[in-house]
Amino acid sequence: MTDRDDFGAFLIGFVVGGLTGAVVALLFAPQTGEETRTLLKEKSIELRDKASQTAEEALARAETAAAEARASYEKLAKEVRTRGEEVVQATKKAVSRKRGTVETGS
Repeated sequence: MTDRDDFGAFLIGFVVGGLTGAVVALLFAPQTGEETRTLLKEKSIELRDKASQTAEEALARAETAAAEARASYEKLAKEVRTRGEEVVQATKKAVSRKRGTVETGS
């Protein structure tokens, strides 16, 4: 598995486990319905904020990875162009030498 798959699985497990634990704790707590609803609302806001923060962090990491990949691609493309030009020049020189040899009758 890749690191991205591992992180995604961890994130999903973390969120599901957190939600399950929060719901069970709230349902079995010795509180009134109003207190439970208030606590549930607070926890849901807290969880939403954490999920939002995690999503922002994941987006930032994805943007960083995309920028790195783009830079790597550009570097590789430049190197390929340079090597291609070198091959073309070497081929032209070889062809012109061969033609010179053929024309002189050697």
